[in-house]
Amino acid sequence: MHPVANQPDLTQGEIDDEIAERTAAEREAAAGGALPSHPRRDFRPYRSTTLRHPTHELVRADPEEIELVSPAFGHTDVAPEEADMTIQHSGEPQGERIIVTGRILDGDGRPVRNQLVEIWQANAAGRYVHKRDQHPAPLDPNFTGVGRIITGDDGSYRLTTIKPGPYPWKNHRNAWRPAHIHFSFFGSAFTQRLITQMYFPGDPLFGLDPIYQSIVDPAARDRLVAGYDHDVSEPEWALGYRWDVVLTGPKSTWMEPEDADHA
Repeated sequence: MHPVANQPDLTQGEIDDEIAERTAAEREAAAGGALPSHPRRDFRPYRSTTLRHPTHELVRADPEEIELVSPAFGHTDVAPEEADMTIQHSGEPQGERIIVTGRILDGDGRPVRNQLVEIWQANAAGRYVHKRDQHPAPLDPNFTGVGRIITGDDGSYRLTTIKPGPYPWKNHRNAWRPAHIHFSFFGSAFTQRLITQMYFPGDPLFGLDPIYQSIVDPAARDRLVAGYDHDVSEPEWALGYRWDVVLTGPKSTWMEPEDADHA
């Protein structure tokens, strides 16, 4: 979403060439085996990774010490209304109302119960409520773009929101991010936090987005895309999408590295 200083601007053709070269190399390396589900940390077409990815051994912290100063949430702290991002203000937000539902599962297909899920996104015009977002698109006084959910006993969640718009992010010339919603999962402790993005089917920007294309395995990319579900749609009210998330195992949903800027 933000420009990266002191890096030459890449053309879309150069980005396409690098993605194709990297994909071919990964496929050759994985011949006879599975393609990696997670991208390299230093993927040049995603420009800011060359400055952000770790260059030294990670420093291991004592989880118990971290949890002593970390916030904690229980059922009484997350209100059911937080799952509906269209009713948080005095008026109706602008844009296409949608419902997103699904289940959070572990690698064995078991539901992840009582999971704290946080959601944030741009508004229908593709703008975040954040001082660093200076994209010249209108802010919506009736949409903040933040929600929280506690999953049910079957690992299910249900979110009502506005479909976010794409936005420019200055990674390269004429760079636009596909419409997406950020999801954060906290596991049983805040030190287990995982973050990913949910996309919408048929987005024409998929092939042009270095973040999405940094995932080599097509099946892993597809797991980030929600499916339209007509049974979830509500007549004269909202379109419905279904998106399940697998937190562990070989079929896990791609998660962002801890040092990502969540563009």
